[in-house]
Amino acid sequence: MTDASSDPRWGDLGEHLAERLEVASGDRVSIFVNDDSALPAAHALIRVAMRRGATVQTVYQPELADTEELTHSALEQIAEPPAVEAAAMKWSTVHVSFRSMLWPEPSDDARPADFPQRLAAQRQAKGAISTLRWQNTRWAIVRIPTPAWAAQIGVSPASLLDEFFAGALDDWDAAKTRWQSVCDAIDAGTSVTITSADTDLRLGIEGRTAALFAGEANLPDGEVATAPVDDRVDGHISFPGITVFAGEVFENLYLRFEAGRVIEVRADRGAEVARALIDTDEGSHRVGELGIGLSSTVQQWTGDLFIDEKILGTVHIALGRAYPQCGGINESTLHWDIVKDLRIDAAGGPGTLAIDGRPIVDAGNVVWPGLAS
Repeated sequence: MTDASSDPRWGDLGEHLAERLEVASGDRVSIFVNDDSALPAAHALIRVAMRRGATVQTVYQPELADTEELTHSALEQIAEPPAVEAAAMKWSTVHVSFRSMLWPEPSDDARPADFPQRLAAQRQAKGAISTLRWQNTRWAIVRIPTPAWAAQIGVSPASLLDEFFAGALDDWDAAKTRWQSVCDAIDAGTSVTITSADTDLRLGIEGRTAALFAGEANLPDGEVATAPVDDRVDGHISFPGITVFAGEVFENLYLRFEAGRVIEVRADRGAEVARALIDTDEGSHRVGELGIGLSSTVQQWTGDLFIDEKILGTVHIALGRAYPQCGGINESTLHWDIVKDLRIDAAGGPGTLAIDGRPIVDAGNVVWPGLAS
């Protein structure tokens, strides 16, 4: 990737976002960026939105600020939702966050003893902003790959960028047609099972509905989600390897559920932080979302949940806030997606994902008609 900023596909991305979010004259568009590597995407949207007659305001909030806040700010300051971001959400009719993939950097400063509680408070404050976003705006979140992240996972920056654009600029109308049968099965279903050598989890879905995400709100995109019945999640699930959430690294995370609640948390790294996140509020102890990756254009496992949850052959659960449009009633300021790879070469071995016994992924192979095309 010699000069990624000049790639003409950024312009295509800006046009796609403006079209899908129906940006028009009179709209108030807020844009958030967390790193200068996201500027080509932000600039593309600014051009399109302004040419459509919208007013645009941009906020830059580097992830360094989050790191410094966790180390040096008082707990009550951390727990306060960011005032500028909250004001932007209340002002906006359209919001887009461009979030670059930034690998967590070790801090030179010693962490406070109450760091897990601080991180949970920060996520709670950010959750309040997320609630304002989906309540008040037509919104999208775009996850931008970076050379630094590519280096961490041992792939070329160009290939990671190619997968990003493929997963962001797919033929979404055709994809919806291919994926509709999975939505129909969820709408009519009673349970979903996830099994592998390290996992045996059952989630009740009776009476809940599916939401299909195909290019509208999250890019790269390609998943179907629902809200499991609150007290009908039982068993255990493992997430082998390393995943990153809220700037923290979690390794070999294991969760056990009984009657919908997390009753056991283990991890080789990040266990204390995971427990603090789960203790954010009452709703964060439960699964608010079950998601199934559907994108065959996104294939590289990255360790970034926002990308990996879209990969065909993966499944994810989110602890905390449920999607009301799916019939979910669980409320929380936390929404923590955790992704499990079920494919043949997955860490921990291949797995099976089934709706009422009918497999989508069977021993690592995608077997649902039409999904692999």
